[in-house]
Amino acid sequence: MAEITNFRGESTPNNPADDAEASVKDLIARVGDRVRKARERRGIPRRVLSEISGVSPRYLAQLEAGEGNISIGLLQRVAVALDHRIEWLVGEDDPWTSDAMRVADLFRVANTEVQQTVLQALNPEPEQVMRAQRICLVGLRGAGKSTLGARLGEVLDVPFVELNAEIEEQSGMPVDEVMALYGQEGYRKLEAQAVSRVIATHETLILAVAGGIVAEPETYKSLLSNFHTIWLRASPAEHMDRVRAQGDERPMAGNPEAMEQLKSILKSREALYDKARAQLDTAGQTIDASLESLLELVKERGFVTQQQIQ
Repeated sequence: MAEITNFRGESTPNNPADDAEASVKDLIARVGDRVRKARERRGIPRRVLSEISGVSPRYLAQLEAGEGNISIGLLQRVAVALDHRIEWLVGEDDPWTSDAMRVADLFRVANTEVQQTVLQALNPEPEQVMRAQRICLVGLRGAGKSTLGARLGEVLDVPFVELNAEIEEQSGMPVDEVMALYGQEGYRKLEAQAVSRVIATHETLILAVAGGIVAEPETYKSLLSNFHTIWLRASPAEHMDRVRAQGDERPMAGNPEAMEQLKSILKSREALYDKARAQLDTAGQTIDASLESLLELVKERGFVTQQQIQ
C-alpha cells in the first residue's frame, strides 16, 4: 500500500476511502464544469436548460458549481437537453479538445468498411489470423453449399452452420416469414447480425450463406475479411436441376423465362463471387468427387490446419 507523510513527518498508510472520496469530488467538479461549458457554448440560459431537461434551476446551479451530487437519471436528462452523450460529461478526456473522443465519434457513424479500415490501421492483424479456421461457401442456390458444407464439416470434424438457420434462431421464425413480415431490408439486417455473431462465437467452422449475400457490400466485406471464402460454381442448368431435384419446383412454376432470369442473376453476380479467395467448379461432378476436390483445395490454400485434414 502507498504511504503518505502527516504534518509531524510520520509515515502513515494511504486510506483507500479517502482516495475514493477525492475521486468522487473530482468527478462532480468535472461534470459541473462540462455542463456549464456545454450550456454556454450553446448559448442556453440555465432557466431554459431547466425547462428542457426537467431539472430544477437550483439543482443545475449546484451542479455547475461542483456541489451537486446529481443522479445518473437526472444527468442523462441534462445530457440529452444539451445534445451531448452522458460520457462526454463524466469522462476524463475533454470532449472539445480530445482527439480520441473525436475519432470515437466519427467511428460510430462510419460504415462498416471504414470501421474495418480504421481497426486494421490501429490494430493490424495478419489476414490468416483474422480468418482463423473459418470457411464460407458462397454461390447461387443449387451450387452444393449445404451438401458439400455438411460433408466437409464431417470430414474435418468441425461445425457446419447454415446462416439462414442462424437467422431463424435469432428471429424465432422461418426465413419466409421473416421476409413476409420485415421485407428484404429487415432480412438483410438480421443476416448481417448473424454473420457478426458467427464471427464472434466460432474460430473454426464451415458456413453456408444465401446466394444474394454478395449483393450486400458491407456484409460481404465482413465475410471476405473474416472467412476463407470459396465460390462453388455450376452451370445454370445444373443450378436449376439441383434445386428441382430437392423437390422445389418454385424456380420453374408458371415462369417460362426462369432459366433466362437465372442466367441473368448469375451473370450480374459473377464479379462479386469472383472476389472469393478460391473457386470450385462442381459442374458435371458427383458429390463425392466435388468433396474430394474441395478437400484438396482447402489443403492447398491452408484454410484449415493439417491436423484437421489428416
